[in-house]
Amino acid sequence: MRPSLALRLSHIRLTLFTRANCGLCDVAKARVGEFIAASDKATSQSARVVHYAEIDIMDPAQTKWRDVYEFDVPVLHVDNSKGEGKGDARPEHNDYAPTLDAARKLMHRFTAQEVENAVDEVEQLRSSSL
Repeated sequence: MRPSLALRLSHIRLTLFTRANCGLCDVAKARVGEFIAASDKATSQSARVVHYAEIDIMDPAQTKWRDVYEFDVPVLHVDNSKGEGKGDARPEHNDYAPTLDAARKLMHRFTAQEVENAVDEVEQLRSSSL
């Protein structure tokens, strides 16, 4: 079965909420890195574009996220990119704004396969809403 046009043109946003001196955060970064590396290899089969950003919740500019996730990091938000195809997903870019209502969240310990499954779920949600 071939992926639909909606899936092939999918833009996914991964946002990892992290903090310094966090061993679980280091493992989470590695798992997300594994997923992105595997996704890059498979790009020829699907045009899945993955935007990735990390937010340090202890940064003074991130008090909103510190209040929410201070005792829960690492947390990975998996969501569709807003304004697909425009700009990029860096936190300093104007069209980038993670929200609490991300389509899927992974917390604490997760594998690269769980990240892939969450991305697939978000893509399926998006294609079913089109």
